[in-house]
Amino acid sequence: MKILLALLWKLSKLVSILLFCTLFFIVLSAKASGGEPTILGHQLKVVLSGSMEPTFMTGSIILMEKTTPSSTFKKNDVITFRSEDILITHRIIDIKDVNGKEIYQTKGDNNNAPDPVYVTEDQIVGKYADLTVPYIGFLVNLASTKEGSTFLLVVPGILLVASAGLSIVRALREFEKAKTA
Repeated sequence: MKILLALLWKLSKLVSILLFCTLFFIVLSAKASGGEPTILGHQLKVVLSGSMEPTFMTGSIILMEKTTPSSTFKKNDVITFRSEDILITHRIIDIKDVNGKEIYQTKGDNNNAPDPVYVTEDQIVGKYADLTVPYIGFLVNLASTKEGSTFLLVVPGILLVASAGLSIVRALREFEKAKTA
């Protein structure tokens, strides 16, 4: 039983370290790229509203392929597009050809009606790349603030120092035990 508990403890520490390193990489990537975190050429976007629920829950992170002028889109693709200085991620529900150019009607999965304005190709900045990580977006939003990034750097540092201190105390106790035996 003790071995199982020790193994679970080590596993939980490993998972915590991996999560911290991943979050640290995301924060660092966002700062280096001017606020847009990228992984292997894909952008990470935080879902800020419930318009795409249950497909994407609020607070999730979604992975988006950056689009190029040669990118093609079809009905049911989920795209991120720029509309009046904000980014919106919705599903394409209809495609029309206007003067040889395609325009896209979009709609949030949780919305009752389609978006009032069609989207043009030059507004599209990304296409959903089939990866969603729930709830991590809340941490990314926290990390994007000055206070949040300070918190996410200071707290793990304190925990690291405390862990090292505990290891030293344990080693000294074992040394004293061995010395008296």
